[in-house]
Amino acid sequence: MDSEKISAGGNATLEEIVGSNRLRFQAEQNGLAIAVLLLTGHTPGAPVVDRNGTFVGFISEFNLLQALADGKDLNQMTAEDLMAKDRVPVTAYTTIGEAVKIMEKSRFLNLPVEKDGVVIGCITRHDLLQAWVKSGLGLEWTS
Repeated sequence: MDSEKISAGGNATLEEIVGSNRLRFQAEQNGLAIAVLLLTGHTPGAPVVDRNGTFVGFISEFNLLQALADGKDLNQMTAEDLMAKDRVPVTAYTTIGEAVKIMEKSRFLNLPVEKDGVVIGCITRHDLLQAWVKSGLGLEWTS
């Protein structure tokens, strides 16, 4: 296996790969419904967007667990109540290598991806590893 070829895979942009997490939540969406969607989708979190698709926050399983531990009723909460606002979305033009560095530095499991100011999906560590290796090997990325 040619390690130089695999190393080159990190130069591909996020626009070139399809993330496995296409889930997005609306700011006014019900907290219990969000928990169900995360559980059934086997995803650790997803971006929260406004009516225009603009990124406003991020909800992870941990946000839901924190609310439950605090005795809150998820059915009485919205995405806006639960979301973290510390996430910074990356763009479709961010390279895989740059996204890896951002995830490592911030300790995030996934990153919202924006194109033209609209969230188009979310990239997970698994997506990045798979895309990097496949790109470096000259294989097409498929979800």
